[in-house]
Amino acid sequence: MPLARREFLQAGAIAGLGLSSYPMTGLAASNPVRPAPAMPAPSFVDSNGIRMAVYEQGSGPAVVFSHGFPELAFSWRHQLPAVAEAGFHAIAPDQRGFGLTGGPEDPSQYDIGIFCDDLIGLLDAKGIDRAVFVGHDWGGAVVWSMARLHPDRCLGIIGLNTSAGRPADLPPVEPSEPSLIVMSPNYYFNTFLEPGRAEPILEADVRRTFEMFLSRGGFWDREAFAAMPEDSIERRMDLLAMLQRDELPGEPFLPAAAMDYFVNTFEATGFTGGLNWYRASLRMGAIMADAAPRIEVPSLYIGAENDVILPPSSADGMEDFISDLEKHTVQDSGHWTQQEQPEEVNRVIVDWLRRKIV
Repeated sequence: MPLARREFLQAGAIAGLGLSSYPMTGLAASNPVRPAPAMPAPSFVDSNGIRMAVYEQGSGPAVVFSHGFPELAFSWRHQLPAVAEAGFHAIAPDQRGFGLTGGPEDPSQYDIGIFCDDLIGLLDAKGIDRAVFVGHDWGGAVVWSMARLHPDRCLGIIGLNTSAGRPADLPPVEPSEPSLIVMSPNYYFNTFLEPGRAEPILEADVRRTFEMFLSRGGFWDREAFAAMPEDSIERRMDLLAMLQRDELPGEPFLPAAAMDYFVNTFEATGFTGGLNWYRASLRMGAIMADAAPRIEVPSLYIGAENDVILPPSSADGMEDFISDLEKHTVQDSGHWTQQEQPEEVNRVIVDWLRRKIV
């Protein structure tokens, strides 16, 4: 059976600023990783066997931001100052396998329990007892898992685009809207699982890769996506095939400086670290089997109107196992919501934090 990314997301070491401790192969052998622009200077903490790069701003209750793939702490550059100004201690790490943090090449060193332990180690290193955890994409899977694996360290949870995985002891829920994706063996989640398969394509032209991923419209527009033929590589979400076409779908939306930072960083590190998140995903079910069945901390789900991979309907039924849940849909946004519509995302997050945490 093809592996659906939504199911996995719902189931829910580096010295200084160089790459001398970064064991990734390929492109990682050349360029150093630089600190993110328009962000506070990073600090480094030892956490769960890795040296984690951490950007932070403000004081007050801690709010930890967990990024997805292929992203970085830099993806939260709009949220850190807004949350800090609202009276919170905003914290965003480059996570295991990414950016200034880096990580091992062995996929067995990547799984949902390890990712959560990385964040626990971050809290311990900073002397923080509990935090609100905010996650996007794969980061969303991590923060919803934090609420079930480590509820004593959570003040609240915000899932951006990613909904919480339904506990196995509850009956399944039929989503209010069927998925528009036509599943096939070349669905990108499947093609990311095989070591060495995706790297040559993603790394052949890193700028082109990011111009396709971090884009608006095209396959990141729900109406346009639905009108595409069912046998098209877009409807089958075959990202590797899209990258090898002459013409890319969608239009990049990031300012040049922001795009340059993503491109330069992944040219230095390669993609293996991030892809290892996918390659470890098959262990998620076993890790979550003994987790708490309910989420009892205040929770917020923020969906995006045009996210065809993780649509708002994927959050249907979360009320069955989350005691205090609010939902909000950001209009005119695809998958990269905190970067596409930062003002609206900031407004929703800050309003919720002020009502639920302060």
